[in-house]
Amino acid sequence: MSVKKIYLIRHGQTDFNVRGIVQGSGVDSSLNETGYQQAARFFAAYKHLPFDKVYTSTLQRTQQSVQGFLDLDLPHEQHAGLNEISWGVREGLRITPEEDEEYNGVLQQWNQGQTQARLLGGESPDEVAARQRPFIDLLRSRTAEESVLVCMHGRAMRVLLCQLLNYPLSFMDAFEHRNLCLYKLHYTGSMFSVNSFLDVMHLEECV
Repeated sequence: MSVKKIYLIRHGQTDFNVRGIVQGSGVDSSLNETGYQQAARFFAAYKHLPFDKVYTSTLQRTQQSVQGFLDLDLPHEQHAGLNEISWGVREGLRITPEEDEEYNGVLQQWNQGQTQARLLGGESPDEVAARQRPFIDLLRSRTAEESVLVCMHGRAMRVLLCQLLNYPLSFMDAFEHRNLCLYKLHYTGSMFSVNSFLDVMHLEECV
């Protein structure tokens, strides 16, 4: 097969991002003004590419981030496997590693390889990885789709990159992300590789 090109982006900025409030899969927030500007800049930079398919999570902030491409009538599929990790009872709250001992403790467990750990009512990285695998199988199997755009969420993106690149999930924090950042990946039919890491050049006038 020819090399499949995968343009993997995180959704644009939301007010929850600005305020440091955890969204997760249970908070279906919308882009803010900056997020829409980021989406417009990404579209302006990449609208010339012949994407065969656009994939998003089921949460509206991902669809809003690629709306320009959908307005071109490109084929679009939503997949719950691309949804953000569930942070359980902590969703909708402002928590940071410095302020919240439990939250910080779970992040440390993940970094130490205990990726079955979760916050109360939430998901573990292992569980996120399991629900992403059908989507990965889909990416592998659809050989006619030579160029695809995938929009998802920060923590879930880290999990997906670990799976595509055969890293342990404890490595996921090495994959940095920003709102509307881009990872370009190639799939040769046997392996995935990163062609571009944390590309934000299209956002230079949007900071």
